[in-house]
This record gives sequence, C-alpha cells and structure tokens, in this order.
Amino acid sequence: MTRPVPGPPHPADPRVAASDPGEVVARAMAGLEGLEHRPPAEHVDAFERVHAALGEALAAGSA
Repeated sequence: MTRPVPGPPHPADPRVAASDPGEVVARAMAGLEGLEHRPPAEHVDAFERVHAALGEALAAGSA
C-alpha cells in the first residue's frame, strides 16, 4: 500500500505568490523529491502537479 505524498503548494497560495519566482520554482520542483522511492504509477501524477504549478507560475508572472 502506498501512502499519499503531497504535491507542491499551489502558486495561487498567498504564501507562494508573494515569493520570488525562484522560490515558486523550487517549491514546485520539491514535488519531485523522493520520486525514485515511489511506485512508477505515482510518477505521472507527480509530474503533472509540478507541470501545472510551473505553468501557473509562468502565467502569473506574465500578468
């Protein structure tokens, strides 16, 4: 049985939105930490969460 692993914080979170872009990227990428120890079936979800967080951060930065 696998245990859920939280993804990166949502970029719209005020604690993240107020951060510099490097911090937003670092928090998003943190969602990949320990991925090598998780079942391959969880990898796609982890990559999708990070991809979404980075995309939202880019969109917020261009506003």
